[in-house]
Amino acid sequence: MYQGKTVAVVVPAYDEERLVAATVAGIPAFVDRIIVVDDASRDATAERAAAADPRVEVVRHERNSGVGAAIVTGYKRARDEAVDVTCVMAADNQMDPADLETLVRAVAAGECEYAKANRLFTGQAWELIPRTRYVGNAILSFLTKIASGYWHVADSQSGYTAIDLESLRLLDLDRLYARYGFPNDLLVHLNVWNRRVRDYPSRPIYGVGEQSGIRLRKVVPTISWLLVKGFFWRLREKYVIRDFHPLVLFYLLGLLLSGAGFALGVLEVGLRLAGNAVPVATVVLVALLVVSGLQLLLFAMWFDMESNRGLSQGGLQQGRPLELPAGARVVVVYEGSQEGGLPFAPAAAGEKAS
Repeated sequence: MYQGKTVAVVVPAYDEERLVAATVAGIPAFVDRIIVVDDASRDATAERAAAADPRVEVVRHERNSGVGAAIVTGYKRARDEAVDVTCVMAADNQMDPADLETLVRAVAAGECEYAKANRLFTGQAWELIPRTRYVGNAILSFLTKIASGYWHVADSQSGYTAIDLESLRLLDLDRLYARYGFPNDLLVHLNVWNRRVRDYPSRPIYGVGEQSGIRLRKVVPTISWLLVKGFFWRLREKYVIRDFHPLVLFYLLGLLLSGAGFALGVLEVGLRLAGNAVPVATVVLVALLVVSGLQLLLFAMWFDMESNRGLSQGGLQQGRPLELPAGARVVVVYEGSQEGGLPFAPAAAGEKAS
């Protein structure tokens, strides 16, 4: 338990008999439950996990369904048991357990509803993370910003997260993507529900014997297509069905005009290479379509950023008492006035400062 909140950690695992015990053993003592979801492993993953810690509950999948499906299974178990804060840690011991308290504290204190680790904050990321994975992560992080509306979030592939109980109850967990694109798809769904998301620095860990099942040539195109579909789904759900925002029109017109401009430009280049003359008016039309379309897209992105700005800010919790030490000096500054200090007297027993 952490600050009066129950805490569970979901550990999706597939053929991780070598590292799952070390992962589980490193989970801090304030965690109440550890839900290891064995995604139809072919080795002794389940047995090693169960023996590593008495807090462990092993849930087995009959067939391999993907890391996203394993996390959803753990989420459902935590949701059904009304766990206040549910975290996710991979079974390959690549997530520093010392960072778990930071994520849990953020959610337990109400700073956000979804806290995630960001391995790119540290200056060592370029040296520690394999270059191909770093580049792939950067590409998908940029696409995820556009698709999800969380423009302030990076390291979209990080699976080291914490989420509150209310969010788990709001989300349609069965709609979430079942494989490696799960964290990207989850961000899209969280944005539709206007959940606050924050990044917190985390130390990247590699070279501990882990074996990555990610193949960038397959994963990047697959997740990119997932994000394209998620982008249009989010626009429809958030800005058309649940409420209306003109940024939808800016996005659609921008895509239509810029797409028509690029298509016409490619056609004219082909005609020119074939020896045909290209009228000046056609060149002007192509330029006008492309420039106008790009401007509309930029305006749409700006509107989207403004619409979601509040989802990156935690703010103060309403009704939370203001606690100041005895003898503190409260400074009140009005615009256009000089600073003035007010002495602070401690509240009487049973009273709260306000």
